[in-house]
Amino acid sequence: MSLDESQTIRPADTTTPTPSRADAPVLGADTSGSSTDAPVAGADASGSGAPDLGADAPVAGADASGSGAPVAGADAPDPGNGTPDPEAPSGRGPRSGGWAAVRPLVLRMHFYAGLLIAPLLFIAAGTGLLYALSWQAESIVYSDELTVSRVGDGAVPLSTQVRAAQSAAPTGKVIGVWPAPEAADTTRVVMEKPGLAEGETLTVFVDPYTADVRGQLTTEGDALPLRAWLSEFHSSLQLGEFGRNYSELAASWLWVVALGGLALWIGRRRSRRALLVLPDRKATGRRKTLSWHGVVGLWAVAGLVALSATGLTWSKYAGENIGELQDRLGGATPAVSATLGEAADSAGADEHAGHQMPGGAQMPPPQPTADIGIDKAVEAARAAGVSDHVRVTLPAEGKGYVIKEQDKQVPVHLDAVAVDPADGKVMDELRFADYPVLAQLTRFGIDLHMGQTFGLANQLALAALAVALMFLVFWGYRMWWLRRPTKDRALSFGRPQPRGAWRKAPVTLLLPLAAVTAVVGWFVPMLGISLIAFLAIDVLLGFVAGRRAAAARA
Repeated sequence: MSLDESQTIRPADTTTPTPSRADAPVLGADTSGSSTDAPVAGADASGSGAPDLGADAPVAGADASGSGAPVAGADAPDPGNGTPDPEAPSGRGPRSGGWAAVRPLVLRMHFYAGLLIAPLLFIAAGTGLLYALSWQAESIVYSDELTVSRVGDGAVPLSTQVRAAQSAAPTGKVIGVWPAPEAADTTRVVMEKPGLAEGETLTVFVDPYTADVRGQLTTEGDALPLRAWLSEFHSSLQLGEFGRNYSELAASWLWVVALGGLALWIGRRRSRRALLVLPDRKATGRRKTLSWHGVVGLWAVAGLVALSATGLTWSKYAGENIGELQDRLGGATPAVSATLGEAADSAGADEHAGHQMPGGAQMPPPQPTADIGIDKAVEAARAAGVSDHVRVTLPAEGKGYVIKEQDKQVPVHLDAVAVDPADGKVMDELRFADYPVLAQLTRFGIDLHMGQTFGLANQLALAALAVALMFLVFWGYRMWWLRRPTKDRALSFGRPQPRGAWRKAPVTLLLPLAAVTAVVGWFVPMLGISLIAFLAIDVLLGFVAGRRAAAARA
């Protein structure tokens, strides 16, 4: 193999020698050249068959030489064609610090997560793919409800459209109105109705030009039944609160697997830049699979980490910690105040501010004596600059109208105002530009994750990431299968490295690494708990392997 122009020849390290590729135990071929007594995947060096923490792993990555070649591709004869890997470095001794010290840990962690968490990642990617496509499917399946039959010259008043919806659903209580955002769209009248589950509403779709009702559907937020079902399927597999654990566990490990794989892949290909970003077309067998696994992972890593981070923001356990941290940093998402009289109280204009009724009871909030109606409330909001894709929340007890923009595509329009129902004056206003930076980033992150920020392009990018993740999982398992033990041996985890390889790392590296791991494990509980479980299982298997080895020597 010729050297790249950027590649230099370095003197060989003369520290502790490392077994060369030919000396590395390979699945199906031991060091003596026999193909029948090879250490099985995950076997202890004693041949007991138990995996250890230092063991090289075949899923998403490892070589047995300890040379630093990472992702899912051991520097060993390729079981697919029996030819040696030309990319394997010469046998240089391991360094006691830096990447060489950390690599065995990253390798083993990447293997465990790849083998045990990958099924959850595959499911999350598959359901996420369906959700990404649901936006376009929704517009087709519910075209009758979402669009008008003919665009008219002018829309009838919103109040007329609301009355038409009330006539179509007399048992519903109107709580919100979403005027048609585009000329061919219908108006949505959102209602509470007895018998609906928590979070569900009844939405009546009204032609804004004729006030004809186009249909009614049970919705969750802005999601119609198809997208609402797929959203729940993606987040909980339709298993309720318990099912959310699956998606949080997958999101908790996704960034670890992605960044670990990136480090392993760059470490392997750092001297061959072309093969870092493009698949090796000359490779065959497992090395070909490895090349595709590494290259696709490299191109997808930023998106996968972003999906992991944004997905955790609304998870059950990590999401609570993220929310608390955001609040402490002053990044909580603000809300417009629609409480009647609150603006005057805060300005000191109300001479009775702070007065209490006898017995210490607070005075009830003032109630509007008249209601200007939804049409004038929307006019007041538009005069205040809130005019793009608005959604109107009708007044509740002691509250005024809230009119919010909901245009989440770039450039976003997310301003909001509260309007006094008595006189139409704007009581409070909130501009998205005034949000704390953390709140803005959270909003952008969630909308990106849901496929809203860039519309169709956003949804296609999410679909591509989902497909890439499914292929990464498939390739990882394929490499593991190609490196499996011979058929006359029991199937286990992967090839071993010397136990306790992490002990070669300097304390100055191990202590910060342990501290960071502990903090991250506490902040992302599903990651911490599962990591402890992995380590406990590995220690137990190592203990059993040691007992078997001792018994064999006795």
